[in-house]
Amino acid sequence: MDSTIQDKQQPLSERIATELIAHIVQSGLQQGDKLPNEKVLCEQLNVGRSTLREAVRMLASRNILVVKHGSGIYVSDKPGLSDDPLGLAFIRDKERLVLDLVDFRLMVEPRTAALAAQKADSKQLQELKDLALEVESLIAAKKSHARADAAFHTKLGELSGNLIMPNLEPILFSSIELFAHMCTQNSREETISSHRQIVKAIESHDAIGAMDAMVMHLTLNRNSLIYFIKQVHP
Repeated sequence: MDSTIQDKQQPLSERIATELIAHIVQSGLQQGDKLPNEKVLCEQLNVGRSTLREAVRMLASRNILVVKHGSGIYVSDKPGLSDDPLGLAFIRDKERLVLDLVDFRLMVEPRTAALAAQKADSKQLQELKDLALEVESLIAAKKSHARADAAFHTKLGELSGNLIMPNLEPILFSSIELFAHMCTQNSREETISSHRQIVKAIESHDAIGAMDAMVMHLTLNRNSLIYFIKQVHP
């Protein structure tokens, strides 16, 4: 379809929403930055206030913008990301879901760890170490370590240099959170050991070692899950 015809058929509020995204990108606005006020935006986009507000609502529903009443309009801290982008909460078979999530992670995270080993600098490595220590301290205190564990794996995504991997955090967290509810003390100890091996390999810039450590980590997680499921459903 001709793009001009398509634009004319598109509702005005949707077109303005698209223009707002372009404005954010072209202006170099970052996560948490404030947009101009409504009057300025209306003038820049040549649109009425009601249409602008509808466009802003649309982008807020997609977690691209955040409206803070009495303060203004801001770029979301995690633009476009929702806590459950794939609707995993609606899948009833949680045991199969967590196994499938681990299988998905096995497809992508070993390569991510290898890239991190190749590209991580000293500052990033220290951040990864700090996150690994946070996981260990939470496990030692017998507190939930799911969020810290997800942050560790998200940091690996950042270290890989791949722009997509950090945005997979909600999916990774679903897997880790579900696993944390099912895992045994042995699994928690394995998490500490595996994280240390991953960090050591990345510190040595050993891509193969980092990849192997991640494969082992996720495979042991998978085996623990299978054992747990068999205990529940003998």
